[in-house]
Amino acid sequence: MMSSGKGHVEKCFGIFLTILLGALTSGGAETDYFRTIEKWRSDQEANLKKETGWLTVAGLFWLKDGINTVGAGEKFDVRLTDNFKQGKFGEIDFKNGKAVLNVEKGVEAQGDGKSVSMIELVSDEKGKPTEIRTGTQTFYLIKREDRFGIRLKDSNSEARRNFKELHWFPIDEAWKVIARFEAFPEPKEIAVPNVLGGNFKMKSPGMLKFSLKGKEYSLQPVDEGDGTLFIIFRDKSSENETYKSGRFLYADRPVKGEAVLDFNKAENPPCAFTPFATCPLPPPGNSLDLEIKAGEKRYDH
Repeated sequence: MMSSGKGHVEKCFGIFLTILLGALTSGGAETDYFRTIEKWRSDQEANLKKETGWLTVAGLFWLKDGINTVGAGEKFDVRLTDNFKQGKFGEIDFKNGKAVLNVEKGVEAQGDGKSVSMIELVSDEKGKPTEIRTGTQTFYLIKREDRFGIRLKDSNSEARRNFKELHWFPIDEAWKVIARFEAFPEPKEIAVPNVLGGNFKMKSPGMLKFSLKGKEYSLQPVDEGDGTLFIIFRDKSSENETYKSGRFLYADRPVKGEAVLDFNKAENPPCAFTPFATCPLPPPGNSLDLEIKAGEKRYDH
């Protein structure tokens, strides 16, 4: 009897240890997940605040054929901020997609780190654009659909100086789901609407299908070239709590027909922070009939 009782106690103690270790392991994994998301959020804010972040974007000016004047003030075609004190900066001669900058005498300017007085501007469609810097301001040539423009950044911009912290929903691992990835035989070119009123032509590799709150949903990602899935979506939270035009979500390349969608990493597009971004909008079908209370909330500014 004594032996049998001792065995029973040992068995119960073993079960208790198993449950305790399981709970500790689960708690540790949860803590690791929370730390990972918190670090990601901290990095997001740091990137936004850095000297070249979206808070520094201070202007976007579409070029016309011929001479485009550059300087601080309303009379110029490309208007630098008041942090440039010399009036006229120079002129951009734009013809047939070719933009040549001529800097005014007496104005200090750098092109990709070297002092310049005249330089042809390479646009961002060919990779890294030519960056022109004067004081706290930097500008470069961009191409969007058939238009060329000058994007201006100022590291001493009002938006950067007055930045308030980002706001997030509480971290909840229930918003991290495994999606089935149904690849197309060949990537499809789709028209993704943008804030300019036009469409970007982007490649979609397939469809993502997943379950949330007991219902099935699907999203169509696009591939920006490295295999990472870029998802532009909208959900019902945009009515009151998240950015009205939609949010961005990135997912790693699918493995064995599956991709991880972690909505705790849903983020605001650049247009949430500056009116001078050229953001894509959710393509048809990427509006979810569901409130996703996860990720980044609407920026209060």
